[in-house]
Amino acid sequence: METVNREDKVKTLRLLQLAEFIRTENYPNAPKIGKHFEISRSTVMRDIEFLQTRYNAPIEYDYDHKGYYYTDPTFMIKSVMLSEGELFTVSTLMPLMEQYKNTPLEATFRSIMNKMVEMMPNKVEVDSSFNASNVQFIKDPLPEISEQIFNSIFEATRAGKTISFNYRSISKQGYIPRTFDPYKVLCQKGNWYVIGYCHLHERFNVYALSRMKDLAILDVTFEIKPEFNIKNYIDPEFGIWLSEQKPEKIELLFSSEINTYILERTWHVNQECHQNDDGSVYLSFMSNQLEETFHWVMSFGSEVQVLNPPELKNKIKEEVTKLTSIYKSIC
Repeated sequence: METVNREDKVKTLRLLQLAEFIRTENYPNAPKIGKHFEISRSTVMRDIEFLQTRYNAPIEYDYDHKGYYYTDPTFMIKSVMLSEGELFTVSTLMPLMEQYKNTPLEATFRSIMNKMVEMMPNKVEVDSSFNASNVQFIKDPLPEISEQIFNSIFEATRAGKTISFNYRSISKQGYIPRTFDPYKVLCQKGNWYVIGYCHLHERFNVYALSRMKDLAILDVTFEIKPEFNIKNYIDPEFGIWLSEQKPEKIELLFSSEINTYILERTWHVNQECHQNDDGSVYLSFMSNQLEETFHWVMSFGSEVQVLNPPELKNKIKEEVTKLTSIYKSIC
C-alpha cells in the first residue's frame, strides 16, 4: 500500500510538471516529453489523455508544428499538496469556530475561510489518509454577545473613548447603569470581558460583555491611569477574576486517584508539580486569583486538599458547610 501511495504521488507531481512543460515549451512532441521526464511514449500518451479528461486541460496536437500545445494559452492546472498536519489544521478550523458562535467573530472567521477557499486551486491533492470526520469537538456552553456590544467595545477601546451601558452582575436581578473607560478586551475560554476604570466605583474593574446592554460610546476621551498595571489585577495563566490582592503561593495536594491527570498538564507557568511516594501529587503556583482557584479546586471534590493559603482553606470549608446543610435538609 505504501508503494502504491508513493507511485501515485510521483505520478501527480509528474502530471503537474508535464502540464507546465507543455504550456512553456514550444510545441513539445512525445519523444521530447519522454526524454525530458524519462518515461516511455505510451506513458506520455496516457499522461496527456489523463490531463485532458481529469483536469479538462485543452491540449491539442498541432500537425504543422508537430507538437502539443494549449488551445487556451492562459490555462493552468492549479493544484496543491496538503500534508497530514496541514490537512488536520484546515479541517479543525471550521469546528473550532463553533466556540465563537456567540460573537461576531464567527461571521468574520467564516468570511476569511470562504475567501481562502476561493483562492485555493480547483484540485487539492491530499498527502494523507486523514479523515476529518474522525475528529469531533465538544464545545462549552457560552453566553451570547450582541454584535453591537461586541463591536462597540473594540471600537471604544481602540479609540480611547468612554462608554456607558447597563450591567447585570452575576448575583443581581436587574441592570445598573455604568460609565466606564475600557482599557483592554480579554477572552477566557470563549468568555469575553473588558478591563478598565469604572466611574461608578472609582476603581479598576472587569465586566463581562454578555451582561451588558444599551451600550453607547460617549464623546469623551480618556487616558489610561498611570498606576494601572494589568498584571496586578489578573493572572493570564489562571484567570481574569479582578483582584487587587498580591500574588501568593497556592499549595494543593491531589490524591493518587487522579495523579496522571494532574501530572500531564501545565496548570500554571510558574508551577511546581511532583508526585509523592504514596502516589499523591503536590502542586503549587503563585497567583492572586483566589476566586478562580476556589472554583477550580471545588471541581475536583474530595480528590484535592488545600494546603495553603489559609484564606483558600477557609473558603473551601465554608462552601462544604453550606453544601452539607443543603443536602441534610433534602435528606
